[in-house]
Amino acid sequence: MLAPKFPENEIQRQAAVEKYELLDTLPEECYDNITSLMAYVCETPISLVTLLDKKRNFLKSHHGIPFNESPREISFCGHAINSDDMITIVEDARLDERFADNPLVTEYQAIFYAGVPLIDPNGYKLGTLCVYDNKPRKLDQNQIDALLAMSKQVMNLFELHYQNLLLRKFQEKLERRNQELDKFASIVSHDLKSPLSNIIALTELLEGDLKGKLDGHSLEYLEHLKKSSYNLKQYIDGLLNYYRSEDYLRHEKEEVDMPSLVEELIEMLGAEDEDIDIYYSGPKRPILVNKIALMQLLINLVGNAVKYNSKAQRRVEIKLHKDSGFYKFQVIDNGDGISPDFIESMFELFSVGGTTDRDGNVGTGIGLAIVKKILTDIGGEVDVSTKLGEGTTISFTILI
Repeated sequence: MLAPKFPENEIQRQAAVEKYELLDTLPEECYDNITSLMAYVCETPISLVTLLDKKRNFLKSHHGIPFNESPREISFCGHAINSDDMITIVEDARLDERFADNPLVTEYQAIFYAGVPLIDPNGYKLGTLCVYDNKPRKLDQNQIDALLAMSKQVMNLFELHYQNLLLRKFQEKLERRNQELDKFASIVSHDLKSPLSNIIALTELLEGDLKGKLDGHSLEYLEHLKKSSYNLKQYIDGLLNYYRSEDYLRHEKEEVDMPSLVEELIEMLGAEDEDIDIYYSGPKRPILVNKIALMQLLINLVGNAVKYNSKAQRRVEIKLHKDSGFYKFQVIDNGDGISPDFIESMFELFSVGGTTDRDGNVGTGIGLAIVKKILTDIGGEVDVSTKLGEGTTISFTILI
């Protein structure tokens, strides 16, 4: 018996084997189906998918034998990966000096062998797809072609496993980053919002205590300080909502009465003023949706429609149309419209159109980004139709 030599590129080849993280994994139906098929096609009792490890031959699939590994020094596959041939065939191992007194031959009657190397995209031979028989024999060309073709399918399965492995690792990394970001956002929220609230409260206290004692400039400075603090607080709240928007999607769907939801929305926005008319038109029957996500979408869209409207009488209509497989919502306002130059980027984070709201404040560029993020996560779409000076219609869909 001659033990198979290690290839010259063994270090790199071993690294390629380990990259796929298939060593010592459990049997899988996709590989077992292939070895079962190859045993049938080649008319052999044994068929294997093997991976040559440092000191052993690991059998990812083992049709016809009960064990899943054997010493590398006695493996037929160790010789097959050293060959330049597309397929290694040993018709009678008892007559081959490499295998004559091999325990696989003398104890397990491994007389016939045919193995095709499993070659990765970088050219490294990881193992084989092989068949064994307990008697001398030959393979016809159709059987050889089948082994060659199915070896490529095994390698395709290896590659698919590797891509899924990379995807899982990326998802785990992304999850860790999201957790870190959520923790960071919570810390920032606590460490910034608390001092801001104190600044706002002290400013209002000063205004009250020093009323009538301050000149116009001093009052203007205090007002500017209070306004800046409110804007920064709004900015921080918006960022927290953006990074926590995925939390809305974890809520289960529930039956929602849209007229009641709109009433809640009006109260939440503080839009009970006589010059603001927010109303709903659409089906009166309850709809089955994620209420938290829908409310967050409407808060941002209707809130913008109210703020960025210089008309004396502001109107916002929330329309609902049920189509095949989805709900289509429309938020229609009679506001100032949106500049065509801004429409393309309006849903990007921190994107602002340069216009101010009724109170002279510039937006944070976060609210519409939240809308886009939520809709992207749930597979919805958003569309904008606008005309300067006349109003805007923002349509979005939610899957039923």
